[in-house]
Amino acid sequence: MPQSIPRDTFPEPWYKLGFRTTPVIMHDKRPAKSRSSPNLFGTDGVRGTANIHPMTAEIALRLGQAAAHVFRRDESRHKIVIGKDTRLSGYMIENALVAGITSMGVDALLIGPLPTPGVAYITRSLRADAGIVITASHNPFEDNGIKFFRNDGYKLDDDVERRIEDLVSGTELDRCRATAQDVGKAFRIDDALGRYVEFVKKAFPAGAELEGMTIAIDAANGAAYKATPCVLRELGAKIHVFNNTPNGLNINFGCGSTHPEEISRRVKETGADIGIAHDGDADRLMLCDEAGNIVDGDEVLAIAGTDCLARNQLRHNTLVATIMSNMGLDECIGQWGGRVVRAKVGDRYVIDEMRRHGYNVGGEQSGHIIFADYTTTGDGIISALQVLRTMIETGKPLGELRRVMHRYPQKQVNIIVRNRKPLEDLPRVQAALRDAETRLAGAGRVLLRYSGTEPKIRLLLESRNGSGLDTLADRIASAIDEELGT
Repeated sequence: MPQSIPRDTFPEPWYKLGFRTTPVIMHDKRPAKSRSSPNLFGTDGVRGTANIHPMTAEIALRLGQAAAHVFRRDESRHKIVIGKDTRLSGYMIENALVAGITSMGVDALLIGPLPTPGVAYITRSLRADAGIVITASHNPFEDNGIKFFRNDGYKLDDDVERRIEDLVSGTELDRCRATAQDVGKAFRIDDALGRYVEFVKKAFPAGAELEGMTIAIDAANGAAYKATPCVLRELGAKIHVFNNTPNGLNINFGCGSTHPEEISRRVKETGADIGIAHDGDADRLMLCDEAGNIVDGDEVLAIAGTDCLARNQLRHNTLVATIMSNMGLDECIGQWGGRVVRAKVGDRYVIDEMRRHGYNVGGEQSGHIIFADYTTTGDGIISALQVLRTMIETGKPLGELRRVMHRYPQKQVNIIVRNRKPLEDLPRVQAALRDAETRLAGAGRVLLRYSGTEPKIRLLLESRNGSGLDTLADRIASAIDEELGT
């Protein structure tokens, strides 16, 4: 039952139930990237098409050198963990990183394919100085990326990323390479998967099991193709695993969290109680209920948030979401006596907000969910276990649990653009936004922002009844096409 917590316990939420329509225009504080720009990092590491700047072996080598230099704090022996997903280009990038790291007198610890949160955990477990994961997450196989973790398993601060960028584009690294016996070594760590599996299982209640539950898994031919089946099988579930035969080219191809229709089909086909779909590096998930309905990150947050409120385990009675999350999430958590605070898009910004104020649950609509009581970053397997625990403890199927939140209609459009100009300098786009605000008449919102990982503009419109959202989206998209080219 909803808790009776006095409403004056909290400051005002980001909106009141009488919505105020405001076009929200987000800008990455970094300048637009180009081939000549030293800015390499987006919202989630360095990313691009493999073997095209910036995702070349040459840049990877320099990034390895820069990371080794930044994280080498004294003259003692240092080590950096390197993990990856299943992309073909991962071999090329991995070897270039190893060359760069060892050339600076730092050892490289290779753990092979493992989910991004697994790399963060192994970095802490092995007391390494930093961790690197080679992945482009949900992007197609021809893309790749490089993400960094600090020794405590958290992503890098902006100032550290800027320091690495400066080193990559400068000449300082050329004057401090290791020589002779000081050159680093590379080691293969064979038990990384087993370590991670045991770590993840600790996020499930001791003594509890999944006996009698049937689970369909879409591993996206990615980094979790071994880990998720292993965890769920060891906890007693009957599992049906799909898209778990990576060949370097099929990661995210027609499967995984970006193609939820696949897990929906598999749940219906197998009669599973729940379906779990990861992205390529398994730091996110989409769920599917027993009837084949997709359960996204907002609904997972609603289930987790209300469950934690009911058990008095949501710190400060506050959940962290992003500006993309559905307004129904705020209403849901508010009805249970809690509140939602909003961060910029990107799990790193959600985590920053959580750490700054001591919150323990947060995430994104896209399926990045962070349970800070268990881990330092989004973890698709741990997130799934929290929902499975709630199902077992309440005796309710996922289809019933998801009804705790009433979704407001949304229209989302991703528009590929050729140019990347400040949005406030686009008069046709601004006019279309003003028109949308007028037509929504105080009962919705408009969000427009550049993607931090792809050459796209992301548009979101939301309202109480959904009326006219398609038309408004088409008008704004047309204005973007006129001014930026698509």
